[in-house]
Amino acid sequence: MSKPGPGLRRRSFLAALASIGLTRAFGQSGVPSPATNPDTTTIAPDGTAHITRVIPVPKTLSPRGQAYLAKGIAWAPAAGSEQSRQLTERAFRLYPVKMTEQTMAGVPVRVFDPPAVPETRKDKVLLNFHGGGFVTDSGSTLENIPIACLTRTRTIGVLYTLSPAVKFPFAVNQCIGVYRELLKNYKPENIGVFGTSAGAILTGQFAARVKAEKLPMPAGLGFFSGTADFSTNGDSESFFAVPGLRGAHLPNPNSHARYLGDHSTSDPLVSPLLGDLSGLPPTLCMTGTRDMFLSATSNFHRALRRAGVQAELTVFDAMPHAHWYMIDIPEAQEALEIQAAFFNRLFDHP
Repeated sequence: MSKPGPGLRRRSFLAALASIGLTRAFGQSGVPSPATNPDTTTIAPDGTAHITRVIPVPKTLSPRGQAYLAKGIAWAPAAGSEQSRQLTERAFRLYPVKMTEQTMAGVPVRVFDPPAVPETRKDKVLLNFHGGGFVTDSGSTLENIPIACLTRTRTIGVLYTLSPAVKFPFAVNQCIGVYRELLKNYKPENIGVFGTSAGAILTGQFAARVKAEKLPMPAGLGFFSGTADFSTNGDSESFFAVPGLRGAHLPNPNSHARYLGDHSTSDPLVSPLLGDLSGLPPTLCMTGTRDMFLSATSNFHRALRRAGVQAELTVFDAMPHAHWYMIDIPEAQEALEIQAAFFNRLFDHP
């Protein structure tokens, strides 16, 4: 039997040291020893950080919020999944609205009507572009049911055609088509537009198209956990995946190819942040500190402010991507109330 080479002996030695170090730092139970700090950071010459961290759950979170974080599940349920069905049923119980389906400008939509619409809301409407990574429908019910109820305003969810069956700008064209249809019956200052994740991306691209086509701007935009710049990945995309810290991965520069195809990411109609944002309406941006789009949402907020746009940013501690889908937790209910309050202020302004 041949002796192991020096390379193998060195790797075995390092592995043994690592094992000893981990045992000393964490003990046999896997819990960090209070006498040892297991956190490390090494910075490469190009600035890349190689880190290990022990990140406790903030005590400010609700017990339900902590429980959901412990599960490590995706907070944006897939269309047709049991999780989506249960959450939708729960949403209808918490926020009673009537849902109907129809077609506008040749595009299927879902219409959500609250039980009692006051006179001051009958000439108002909200337009939603749902999340789901452009390949599924995660939010056409969960994003709209609460907002329609909390704002007491008719809310229309656009069921745009999903990728990879179509590429950019097909979905944006559909959203513009529905908006043009709404403008026949509603004043632009009485229309609010919002979306989560892929829907937030569409909201930014929609606004860029509205400006490019010189259409009247809506009253306001809700940009909830998205990106407005496909040309680069934010820092948070290296930390987090959809469930937050679980399943974190390095950014994939081709991850949006199924939606964009070979369209240039430097086109301002694809990446609105790279264009002229002046003249956009008041915008509410929302994200969480464990959201993969934390950086991108924050960057868009800053770009809006630089362009002179009235923009707000709300960030929830320890919350992952699109946490308002988990309507059972107080943090989700608070997020939905903030979203609704934003549009209520716009509509109630004299």
